[in-house]
Amino acid sequence: MTDISIQNLYKVYGNNPKGMMKYLLKGITKKDLLEEHSHVLGLRNINLDIKSKKIHVIMGLSGSGKSTLIRHLNRIIEPTAGRVIVDGKNIIEISEDELREFRRYKASMVFQKFGLLPHRTVIQNVSYGLLIQGKNKIEANQRAQKWIDRVALTGFENNYPHQMSGGMQQRVGLARALATDAGILLMDEAFSSLDPLIRTNMQDMLLDLQKELNKTIVFITHDINEAIRIGVNISILRDGSIIQTGSPEDILLRPKDNYITDFIKDINRGRVIKISSIMKKTNIANGPKILFNKSIEEALPIIASTSDSCAAIVDDKGKTLGTVSLDSVIAAISNNRN
Repeated sequence: MTDISIQNLYKVYGNNPKGMMKYLLKGITKKDLLEEHSHVLGLRNINLDIKSKKIHVIMGLSGSGKSTLIRHLNRIIEPTAGRVIVDGKNIIEISEDELREFRRYKASMVFQKFGLLPHRTVIQNVSYGLLIQGKNKIEANQRAQKWIDRVALTGFENNYPHQMSGGMQQRVGLARALATDAGILLMDEAFSSLDPLIRTNMQDMLLDLQKELNKTIVFITHDINEAIRIGVNISILRDGSIIQTGSPEDILLRPKDNYITDFIKDINRGRVIKISSIMKKTNIANGPKILFNKSIEEALPIIASTSDSCAAIVDDKGKTLGTVSLDSVIAAISNNRN
């Protein structure tokens, strides 16, 4: 099941975007579209299914189209062509009233620059979306307080945004988005302006909350380490097109081209890749048993210490899923593609 299905999505900026479609369908490059027709390509033929209740990361460098893409998911930006299907309904075709309800109840957004109302306190910011939904002030404040507590801002309810650090402000933004109980959470470079340590803490908080809430989260970033750390699936954009989509292990083990290889070259592969990703499937146990969700880094000492340099990979009930050899572990760590 998918909550979001993006189909044949294009975005062109300029005076005659629909007139540019004939050139795009013939394969004109982003550079030539600008130089020959004075139009800017934002997105080209995006087709992507985003799984329900998972974190899907969309990443790329500046100008790749990632922020343009996420803004189509709640129709902040109108497409030149294509469809965005959410729970079976094309939101590109819904009425203004339906779109307003969609934004109130179905999809919340967390912005890079926090997007807080500077003249409102923390609790007023967090409760704002609930009041827009029509909740009375008592109920809105009660629900807002719950999320203020959850993001560890208890005691700061009456502070204004300018009285808080960047990390604290972003926690207010996250609490506001979660308070509306929307099933879809859109996060556009939400942590990119934070210091590295605070950024890591925010990633931890998001992952902890996701274990409980199981939201469908679309997370935009330009940082491959962040993408690998939090994404169940990752899509990499370049010049408005999706180059590759897959799990972190898929992308690390099977990069599609040199562009993606350059992205991942500094990643600690042993820490990210799960041992089950490189196992040879079999039900015959051979060597010590290693749980399927262990990283290669965790499994390596166990495999290296055995006489035959081999181990059995098992599920959480002890059933054998496959085997892994020392040679295959070394190949995976050293980026030896098959």
